[in-house]
Amino acid sequence: MTVYDTAQGRRSAILQRLREDSSVTVTQLSRQFGVSEVTIRKDLRILKERKLLIRVHGGAILGASFSEAVPEERNISYKRLVNSREKEAIGRAAAAHIKDGDTIMVDSGTTALEVVKNLGAFNDLTIITNSVNAMMEAIKYKRFKVLLMGGNVRETSMSTVGSLAESNLKLFYCDKLFLGVDSFSVDSGLSTPSVEEASTNQVMISRAREVIAVFDSSKVNKRALAFISMPDKINTVITDSNLPAAIHNQLKAMNINVETVNV
Repeated sequence: MTVYDTAQGRRSAILQRLREDSSVTVTQLSRQFGVSEVTIRKDLRILKERKLLIRVHGGAILGASFSEAVPEERNISYKRLVNSREKEAIGRAAAAHIKDGDTIMVDSGTTALEVVKNLGAFNDLTIITNSVNAMMEAIKYKRFKVLLMGGNVRETSMSTVGSLAESNLKLFYCDKLFLGVDSFSVDSGLSTPSVEEASTNQVMISRAREVIAVFDSSKVNKRALAFISMPDKINTVITDSNLPAAIHNQLKAMNINVETVNV
């Protein structure tokens, strides 16, 4: 089974092709993925509803809101489709760091969300999160204590932020924080386009015994608007095997555990 055999994987690949070619046709996509044109039209309709592309006669074009000229931050629906295979593999590897009885904290990143999707082997966890999507995944298990932080809801990330969320977070300690980031640099640290998200992430880091950063390698050597922390606040980095060797060696020299996964 390939990634294209799943609807999410296929739609992720459609978006990637759009970013490369700016336009696609139903016939082209049907041949590329070996599925019917009816299936492709359904994919395009769903991506259109998520405001990720513009539907045109016979195909689709890249929506202006996702061109390279716009600000960095993108809708969470888009983020979940980009590099989905890498994120799924990272989520599985990160879940292996959890033990029954742990209190874990999960931020609003799409890679951190994949950690929550891989908790089926556990019976006793407390999950603290500011992510509406992570909360919805966590309660499906019907056996964990799940705490969603209050605060202002950001529609872009479906997360709670602001002074209320931060006050809530300060009431708790956790064994492990799973932190997804938009941008990572050895020199500039972890960063995100949202000042509110960055502030909330800083509080999360202060409440965690162990900080595990989870992100795919496309986030490396980039810097966003709002600073979260320097790498020395991180205990472990889990990413994919495309992490540049120089970055891997720099992190190891800083006594940061580095775990890479193959996709």
